[in-house]
Amino acid sequence: MEAENRTQRVYIVDDDGAVRQSIAWLMESVHLATESFASAVDFLQRYHPSMRGCVVLDLRMPRMSGLELQEALNEANCDLPIIFVTGHGEVSSAVQALKGGAFDFLEKPFSNNRLLERVQAALTWEAERWARAMDEAQIRRRFTTCTARELQVLDQLVGGASNKQVADALDISIKTVEVHRARLMEKTGASSFAELVRFALARPTEG
Repeated sequence: MEAENRTQRVYIVDDDGAVRQSIAWLMESVHLATESFASAVDFLQRYHPSMRGCVVLDLRMPRMSGLELQEALNEANCDLPIIFVTGHGEVSSAVQALKGGAFDFLEKPFSNNRLLERVQAALTWEAERWARAMDEAQIRRRFTTCTARELQVLDQLVGGASNKQVADALDISIKTVEVHRARLMEKTGASSFAELVRFALARPTEG
C-alpha cells in the first residue's frame, strides 16, 4: 500500500452515486487519480496513514456524517485536507467543519471550475506538507544511531561551547569530546562541522 499511495489521489466520499461519478469524471478530466466511497464508514475502513491527496466529502450521509468522519480522521492524526460539499447550506455546519480543520466548504450546486480550483489548492498544500515531513524524517534518521552521550556533546557544541568547555561541562576528557564529535559527523553524514550544526538545528523536537 505504501508504494501505491506515493501518488496523490482525490478520495470522493458521497452516498449519491451520480455525484460520486460526476466528481470522479471531473477529476479524471484533468488527469487526477480518484477513488470513490459510498459511505464515510467505507472510507474510514480503507484509510491508511500513507494515503496521499485530499478528500472531497459530503456533509450529510447515513450511518456516519461527514463531520463525524472528520472527527474520526482527526483522532487518527490524518493530515489529508478535506473539502466538504453539501446541498444543505447550514452556516453552523460550515463553521464546525472549518474549526475542525477542513480545507474548504463548498455548497451545491458549485461550478466545476471552483471545485477543481479548490482540489488543486488542497493537493498543493498536501504536497508541501508531505515534503516538509519527509525532510524532517530524513533529518531525524541521521540521528537515530547517535548515543545519548553523543547527543549531549552535540547540544553543547551547537550552543557554541568549545571542546574544552564541553569536556568540563560533561566531566570528560577533550579527547573523548573529539571522538564523540567525529562519530557524530560519521553517523549523520555531515561533511563539515557547519553542516553538522545545520542538521542539529533542523532536527525535529520530540513530543
